[in-house]
Amino acid sequence: MTPSDDQGTPGTSGTIDPSVPPSGTGCMECEAGGGWWFHLRRCAACGHIGCCDSSPAQHAGAHAAATGHQVIRSFEPGEEWFWNYAKEQYVEDGPRLAAPQSHPADQPVPGPAERVPTDWRDRLN
Repeated sequence: MTPSDDQGTPGTSGTIDPSVPPSGTGCMECEAGGGWWFHLRRCAACGHIGCCDSSPAQHAGAHAAATGHQVIRSFEPGEEWFWNYAKEQYVEDGPRLAAPQSHPADQPVPGPAERVPTDWRDRLN
């Protein structure tokens, strides 16, 4: 990864700001609207936590489209990869972001458990 590709001024397209903490432990929009998610993604520019593209609502991708923040990092325990929506490719060697690196390991996937329908597999994108 080179600075011209994925780092720069916070809030600009393609930016990674390692100092910004995550917005929470679950998808912001799903939490606000009573939804559920499959996996979580973290905006590398502003820390927004959104649900993945396999989740019913796809909030991480919607956030990238609405804000121009094109680089996300997995917010799943044990995963350290970055994705650039604009380039539709993985970002190699992304920096370590502000803690925490993932949602709590004891947080269920999909989640939150009390809102996940029994037919959740059929609802994935």
